[in-house]
Amino acid sequence: MCRLLPRLAGLLCTLLVLAPVAQAQTHAAAATPASGESDATVLVLGRVSDDPKAHYDQLKPLLDYVVPRMASVGIRSGRILMAKDLQQMASYLRRGRVDWVNETAGNAALLERRGVAESFLVTEREGATRYHSVFFVRRDSPVRSLKELAGRSVAFQNPYSTSAYYLPAAQLLDQGMTLELLLSPMDKPAPDTVSYLFARTELNITTWVHKRLVDAGVFSNLDWSNPRRMPPSFVQDFRIIGRSADVPRALMLSRHGMDPKVQARLREVLMEASTDPDAGEVLRRFIDTSRFVPITDEDRRALDRLGVGVQRVRTEVE
Repeated sequence: MCRLLPRLAGLLCTLLVLAPVAQAQTHAAAATPASGESDATVLVLGRVSDDPKAHYDQLKPLLDYVVPRMASVGIRSGRILMAKDLQQMASYLRRGRVDWVNETAGNAALLERRGVAESFLVTEREGATRYHSVFFVRRDSPVRSLKELAGRSVAFQNPYSTSAYYLPAAQLLDQGMTLELLLSPMDKPAPDTVSYLFARTELNITTWVHKRLVDAGVFSNLDWSNPRRMPPSFVQDFRIIGRSADVPRALMLSRHGMDPKVQARLREVLMEASTDPDAGEVLRRFIDTSRFVPITDEDRRALDRLGVGVQRVRTEVE
């Protein structure tokens, strides 16, 4: 009996080591097409994500809805692939590892300029297919125009936001202004430059302006009218001093080189979803999407202009 104990202990340790390996292999197999199934039969939906679990729950219902309706063009299954940033997503699209992705206008413009994807539908959210940025200050601020932001501070949201970074930053550059990053709201803005900070959330932007931590804030017109992002108790103390041009709210993009028949059917399925009773909850879970609509010529022109602006921001500011 005493001699058996060391052997039993060794066997138990071996099983404990092998269990995670087997589990990892199971997960890896689940992410791989079934035996005999080519990549052409698998539709891969991508997402740039800093919270893969939450975003997976948003994407999975849409993928489950779309895939069965793509059988006529040879699609048999679907997968979701997350990227940590836009650069990695561009790589996935270039190598054919992701077939389609939903992105903000700023990121869509960058992916198109890199030649890895093309927009094929506009996403309607919060009842809007287009939106713009609004610059605002406290009502008692001496600042009356964007030109007067020189020597003052502005709160953006984050470095990937279209309405709360790319659009407004490009607009300030177009007006001949220089932008400089501040590390803290306590830092003093440099003369003759627009100093900026990232506040991370829309509510932080409004709070920083209200508490006079920064001179101005900027986000979308949809955020301005949303009480969760612009508290009613704040809005009466603010006034708008400028706005940007309109751009598409969000876009569906497909990778370059996708089979035209697959893209055409995908476009058809997504556009028909808004009139399908089975798709109501699917669209709601997909970031409160109302419907998908065709891209207009004006949308294309707006994307082209935005792409130039975004590239300039990344070159001259970052």
